[in-house]
Amino acid sequence: MNAARRYAHDLRTRVEALQEAVGRIEARQTADVVPGDLQAAEFKVWSQWGEDGIIEHLVRKVPIARPIFVEFGVESYTEANTRFLLCNRAWSGLVMDGSPESVAAIRGSELYWRYNLKAEAAFITRENINALISGQGVIGDIGLLSVDIDGNDFWVWEELSCVSPRIVVAEYNAVFGPRAVVSVPYDPAFYRSSAHSSNLYWGCSMAALELLGAKKGYSLVGGNRNGNNAFFVRNDVLGRIPVVKGSDAYRPSSFRESRAPDGLLTYLNARAALEEISAMPLVDVSTGATLKVRDIGADTFWDSVG
Repeated sequence: MNAARRYAHDLRTRVEALQEAVGRIEARQTADVVPGDLQAAEFKVWSQWGEDGIIEHLVRKVPIARPIFVEFGVESYTEANTRFLLCNRAWSGLVMDGSPESVAAIRGSELYWRYNLKAEAAFITRENINALISGQGVIGDIGLLSVDIDGNDFWVWEELSCVSPRIVVAEYNAVFGPRAVVSVPYDPAFYRSSAHSSNLYWGCSMAALELLGAKKGYSLVGGNRNGNNAFFVRNDVLGRIPVVKGSDAYRPSSFRESRAPDGLLTYLNARAALEEISAMPLVDVSTGATLKVRDIGADTFWDSVG
């Protein structure tokens, strides 16, 4: 390794060590947050928003028999929901992403020899999810599952049966509003940027996740303040954590990630984002009926919030 690369490597290592140290301080400072006050527990180390703090809060409240996680949709794992668990609590885990290059970067990082981490490249579908996870020896009761694949999230979690996570983090599409119980139709080849050039058409609603969680034996315990992740705890280990309604846990997304056909950000507000994908199909997961985005009534909600 030449001097410039060594310097860059050492600098990155020091910055990462500082990030983790600050995260440990924040974890101590939020240790006494009232059970279920997820937004008061938020802090960011490696997560996109405040998920690191919420997960730390839940891990303190939920008894964890096997400190193992599974997360898919991690890209190169520089921004992920489980990395703080790996580094701060020395959990073991399996991460997956559809990009072989991203997975190669994870395997080539120091994390891969410092911790008990497995990384696999796979395009995840409901047909292969159980084989992918159990094929790595991860089965049964585990600590946490994080689902973020920007597409078939509802259908993949619905199909997942080889593991029984005590905590589940699942991403929702806030554009669909708080009430509609909908998901994009299942397509094993679904790819977000190809499905619609705006990058806005993907995933499912908070209400759809709430319904699915209940069917699988989980209670919704909250969401993050930036409006993209819902948090569930398995009913048998819920303890004193309060259960919340999806309409209360839901938050409009704080970010504007819409794109033009050339890939440049367009910064549409939520009402305009809904109009952009109004003709796209959805499935009402409570009835199986097919409808259009324009039919779900989210426009009324967005008109009310401005």
